[in-house]
Amino acid sequence: MIKRAIQLGASATSLLALAASASAEIKLNDNFSISGYAAASYEYSKVKGSPSWDSLFDGSKSTPSADAVKTSLAANFKPVTGVVSLYYVPNLPKDELTVLDAYVTYDAGGGVTITGGKFLSWMGYEAFDTPNMSQITYGAPTVGALAAIPGYHSGLKIEYSDNVFGSGVALVDSVYSPNGFSRGDGELRHNAGFEGYLTYKGVENLTLWGGIIYDTKGGFESHSVVMVDLWAQYQLTKEITIAGEVTDKNGGDALKGWDWLAYFNYAFTDKFSTVLRISGEQLSSETKATGKSDYVQYTIGPSYKLTDNLTVRAEYSLYNYKDASDKNFFGVQGIFKF
Repeated sequence: MIKRAIQLGASATSLLALAASASAEIKLNDNFSISGYAAASYEYSKVKGSPSWDSLFDGSKSTPSADAVKTSLAANFKPVTGVVSLYYVPNLPKDELTVLDAYVTYDAGGGVTITGGKFLSWMGYEAFDTPNMSQITYGAPTVGALAAIPGYHSGLKIEYSDNVFGSGVALVDSVYSPNGFSRGDGELRHNAGFEGYLTYKGVENLTLWGGIIYDTKGGFESHSVVMVDLWAQYQLTKEITIAGEVTDKNGGDALKGWDWLAYFNYAFTDKFSTVLRISGEQLSSETKATGKSDYVQYTIGPSYKLTDNLTVRAEYSLYNYKDASDKNFFGVQGIFKF
C-alpha cells in the first residue's frame, strides 16, 4: 500500500508540474493581479472491521479543499479593493465549480476597513486554503460531528487592526449553512448570523485570538446556535511553532459539545518540516444519544518544499473513537501555488 501511495503521489507531483508551466503571471497590471493553487492527493482509509477505500484526485471524498483548484482575481483601486475567486472540486455532487470569494473592501483609514459581499468566516485556527495548511486533513474543530468552524457566507463586516490589536464584527445571511461550506442560506428574513473577534499581537511571536458566532433560530436552524472559538500561536524558535485551539458549540441537544487541537511544527530546514497534531471532540450526553461519538485524532505530517511554488506532503492519522471503530488514514498530496 505504501509503495503504491508513493507512486501515485509522484503522479500528483507531475500533474502539478504541468500546471506550473501553464500558470499566468501574478501581476497583470498596476490594478489587477491573479493568484491561486491546485491541490491533488491520494488518500487511503481503513475503518476497523470494514473494507478499506482509497481515492485519487477526488474532492468528493476529501475534506474541503483537499483536492481543489482555486483562482483569485484581485482589483486594487485604492481605497477600494475587490476579490473574486473560482473554486473547483472534482466530483463534488453540489458546487463542483463555484464562486467562493466575491467581495469589495473600503479602506476607511485609521486601521478601519468595511467589506461587503461573500467571504470566509473568521473562525478557525486551521486555514481553508490548502497551501496555508501544514497537513492534509483538518482537526476536530473543523470536521468533527459538531462542525464548529463554518465556511463562506454573505453579508457586511467591519474590522479594525493595528500593530497590537485587531477586532471585527459581521452581519451575514447565516453563519452555518444547509448548502455546505461554499455559501450561506442566502437570506436574512428567517434567520441571520453574527460574528465577532478580538486578537492580541502585543508580545513578539505570540498571537492570541478569540471569536464568537450566533445564528438565530429560524429557517434551516431549528435552534439558535452559539459557538466560541479560542486559539493561540507562539513561534518558540525559528524552527518551532506551537499552537492550541478550543471551540465550544451549543446548537441544541443534537449539537452540543466542545472540540480542541494541539499543534507542533518543526522546520528541520527551509524546505523540510513536520507537523504533529492531536485533536479531539467531547460531546454532550444528549448529542451522543443521536449516535455520534467522542474521538481523538493523532496526526503526523511531513512536508517538503520542492520549489517556492510546489510542495509535497504526506500524512498518517489515527482516529480513536470512544463508541465506534477506529480509523486509519494515509495520504500524499501535491500543492502548486501561484
